[in-house]
Amino acid sequence: MLDGVCFSLNSVVHLGPAECNVCDAAGGQGACLGRGMPTSLLPPDAPSFLDELLHRYRGLKDGELVDYIPQLAEVDPDRFAIAVATVEGDVLAVGDTQHEFTLQSVSKPFTYGLALTLAGREAVRRKIDVEPTGDPFNSLVELEDGNHRPYNPMVNSGAIAATGIVHEHLGEHTREWLQSAFAAYAGRTLPVDESLIANELDTGHRNRAIAHLLKHFGILAGSVDEVLDLYTAQCATMVNTVDLAWMGATLAHGGVHPRTGERAIDTALVHDLVTLMFTCGMYDSAGRWAFEVGLPAKSGVSGGVLAVVPGRMGIAAYSPRLARGGHSVRGMKVLRDMSLRWGLSVIAW
Repeated sequence: MLDGVCFSLNSVVHLGPAECNVCDAAGGQGACLGRGMPTSLLPPDAPSFLDELLHRYRGLKDGELVDYIPQLAEVDPDRFAIAVATVEGDVLAVGDTQHEFTLQSVSKPFTYGLALTLAGREAVRRKIDVEPTGDPFNSLVELEDGNHRPYNPMVNSGAIAATGIVHEHLGEHTREWLQSAFAAYAGRTLPVDESLIANELDTGHRNRAIAHLLKHFGILAGSVDEVLDLYTAQCATMVNTVDLAWMGATLAHGGVHPRTGERAIDTALVHDLVTLMFTCGMYDSAGRWAFEVGLPAKSGVSGGVLAVVPGRMGIAAYSPRLARGGHSVRGMKVLRDMSLRWGLSVIAW
């Protein structure tokens, strides 16, 4: 359990190690700073600023719930949470911090990391390129052009190809390894929404078309059905906002979880993941995101957004109303404001 200080919306509550489970004592609505007061990595105004952001954007109703996954179209659109985890092991969270949601496309960098670990950079690059794209995340266009490789592992075609590479190496053990990898980044075993898997497989016709094209062009070696089952399961992995912040902090810490000390990925490969999150993670909004926010990031259609500040922290936000490009409206605004206020952009000076 966390041993630190809980900044609730109305008061400061001092908690012992057995009392704070990411602010259960504050009803999941406070701001929890584990393991003591802010360090140099967590700005002194962090607790008050996160509360300010929560209040600033809670009334924002722009955006729509995703409509092509029936189960996600029925979630509470007003859920909202923000979390920050530092490489020194501190965590701060406000809002609906205990609410769990599925990773969806936020899973893509972590699966790509496992593919790199198993197959090596050269073998992976033969099947998945590293170029940004101005096309939507579920486009099939690049598979008909040139060498038929997906542009990058952050779009659906590249992500399905990455899952295929993992399956090529691990076979029937693939799902177990994927969940183990996600657990190493998050610092705990993560549940999977089994009902959502069936829901997405029933409606995921475009992903099925992508997978068949990948198979046709020799990018996908295994069974289309098996790879799609695994890809859908990774997307249905459930996290809360604090878990997501820890996953970002693990990348920011060179692949080692700041609290558990477990290595999730080799430090040399973190470069690949974080670079592609910066250039491709926000799809056809990546250029604007780099210009306005300047952080490696990845979003998912469930409403989660993750950003990495190398050497400092992981930042996560959750709000399920999406902008046209499939990114959380509130989440994007929160990360933009945090980057500007705290000077987090990786190209700032």
